[in-house]
Amino acid sequence: MAPLAAGPVRAFPEISSEPGAPLRTTVQVHADERVFPGHYPGFPIFPGVCVVEQVRRSALATVPADAGKVIVRAIESTRFLSPVFPGDRLTVELTWSPRGEAWRCEAVAATERGRAATVRLRLVAAPEPSTSAEPHGTAPVAVDGPSTQERKAPC
Repeated sequence: MAPLAAGPVRAFPEISSEPGAPLRTTVQVHADERVFPGHYPGFPIFPGVCVVEQVRRSALATVPADAGKVIVRAIESTRFLSPVFPGDRLTVELTWSPRGEAWRCEAVAATERGRAATVRLRLVAAPEPSTSAEPHGTAPVAVDGPSTQERKAPC
């Protein structure tokens, strides 16, 4: 099942890896995305937070099967290296590694011009569902293996 769109960016990553090749997703950054008129007028650039969101969506679409249900616990590191413009095709290459009870996902987001960002995420086991109602929009995002089901996405 595809993630639900809850923010201003409609684009979702498509898994484009070949068997035996590094995990890779691609996202077409359409010129009509709602983030462009305000970022920046006359010189549209895809916001860095939206690049990170595409990495997060890519990570949740490629969770290793033996990781079980996980949530993104932290963005450990982010470096923005070059801008992403309307019409770019963003490719995200992901490397997963277990880290004790957690998982690390290291990603390189690139366009045809080269690297746009590097992002490192920490994911942990999703908590068991509780019987108490959680306030709207505060529940962690959990996925089971390679499927992707989301409640909200900030971008």
